[in-house]
Amino acid sequence: PRSRVLLLAKRPPSVQRPLQEKMAAAPSAASPSTSPSRLRTHSAASPNRPSNAASQLILDDELRKMFYKDAGMKFQKRSGMLPKGRHSVFGDYPMDLAPNAWSTYNPKTPLALMKRSSSAPGLGTYHAAFVGTGGIPRGIAPPPPKAGATCMRPVPVSMFRVFYDRGDLPVSVFHGAGGGKIAWKVDIEKLDYGHYLPIFFDGAREQEDPYRFLAVQGCYDMMERGGPKLLAVVPQLIIPMKTAFNTRNPVVMCTVMKILQTLVVSGDLIGEALVPYYRQLLPMLNIFKGNTVSMGDQMDYSQRKRQNLGELIAETLQILETHGGEDAFINIKYMIPTYESCVAG
Repeated sequence: PRSRVLLLAKRPPSVQRPLQEKMAAAPSAASPSTSPSRLRTHSAASPNRPSNAASQLILDDELRKMFYKDAGMKFQKRSGMLPKGRHSVFGDYPMDLAPNAWSTYNPKTPLALMKRSSSAPGLGTYHAAFVGTGGIPRGIAPPPPKAGATCMRPVPVSMFRVFYDRGDLPVSVFHGAGGGKIAWKVDIEKLDYGHYLPIFFDGAREQEDPYRFLAVQGCYDMMERGGPKLLAVVPQLIIPMKTAFNTRNPVVMCTVMKILQTLVVSGDLIGEALVPYYRQLLPMLNIFKGNTVSMGDQMDYSQRKRQNLGELIAETLQILETHGGEDAFINIKYMIPTYESCVAG
């Protein structure tokens, strides 16, 4: 600035020279030369920093419990939507020796408890309002049954839960003042990514802590320091992500999509390596692509959490296209016909 130059000119020559050298060496605020770590932290492709991505899920759960009565884990476990924990670290108690421990157990799965519509074929009630009166209608026919394409499915037990309960994972929760950290028992660079990273990706669909916190935070920590090791592990990460998407749980889908975005931008050629697996990953995104919140002129104060499923899907598809090479758009268009390119003019 001009005032700084005038102030510098009034000083003696012995003081001007060191100050001039210091001003020339200091980077300007408007200079585009920024350190790579700063760009990686504030880039649009990775808005969730690895230090708070998993801890934000815990805060959202506590906030959801304040507003919704059935938002707790106990209700979802009794309804069969979440896997139940074991009675002890050694397994479940025998049913004949601990009947109270099995009093709330329901052997029927949620899919078996789903009721069929009265108009479903095979029940003898199809078009029942028009039968038995000689063709004279006696009411309005029942509507067709719901397809249930967007209904949530039960979250299956992940291998991360099994390995963590057995004590085979080198992680533990770091109970510090900052929060949102993992105490790794070994150096991350020395881990076998082909063995551990698929397990952490499989545990990202968990909804119970500490399984979810350790799995999600572990994914971000390993992707941040994985480097060239991530490319060789990409084929093993498809099944865990596909299983998470098939649950149709909005919270699980948003969590895994954020991890997928970070994976794509974590290394070179990872986006191109995911192109052959679009047929496994994109069908569920096609179903929920239009699931956006229409608020009119109101303010969405929760947009910082990036939990709007439709907008997050559109953002994920754009990242896949920009990092997937020349064959990415045609493969995305094949699975999601309503997608429009963000690169082509």
